[in-house]
Amino acid sequence: MNTTNVTAPKKSFKVQMLAARETAIIQSVNRLLAEKGFDAMTVDEVAAEVGIDKASLYKHFTSKEELACAAMVTAMRRAQEVIQSTDPQQAPLDKIKAVTRWTMTLKLQGLMPSLPSQNSTLRATLMASKDYMDGLMEVSDALGGWIEEAQAQGQINKALPAVAVLYTLFARACDPVLEFLKMGEQHTDEQILDLVMSTCFEGLNAR
Repeated sequence: MNTTNVTAPKKSFKVQMLAARETAIIQSVNRLLAEKGFDAMTVDEVAAEVGIDKASLYKHFTSKEELACAAMVTAMRRAQEVIQSTDPQQAPLDKIKAVTRWTMTLKLQGLMPSLPSQNSTLRATLMASKDYMDGLMEVSDALGGWIEEAQAQGQINKALPAVAVLYTLFARACDPVLEFLKMGEQHTDEQILDLVMSTCFEGLNAR
């Protein structure tokens, strides 16, 4: 049987519309998580921003935790894509800097969802999400490998545990310094990124 011209069945209009609405919901949740954080965000706000009633929203996501988890999974997938697209010929420290700058760029643009607090109900949902945890492990393993390579090459302090460096990089994704400098209106976004990258990778000691 010749299957050369076999194509996947076209999705119905209803399925396409539902997928588009779900994407809009996740984008709104992502922005609200970045702006307010999980605890301050409400389901009513999400529904109003998307332009649907709460009953319609619950057809896609059954709880506030599930809404936020979907946005966090999407953000994690974007991080995986960025890491996978890095040039394998680049030095490990350059790869780390590229990913760190990308996360801070999203933060400045108001597109990086804030990480939940230790006692947040969202934390338990994320821990139970295979998609999120698998993505987190992939991102952590990639960054951890680059950190160890950079330490072996003398580019990062070998006395620092790799996990401490990793968590420091994760913290840059929710660094309030970026927003404080932007509020000051004395620097462009690129200048702010350069400043925070410098404090992160070069420290505060006078050169």
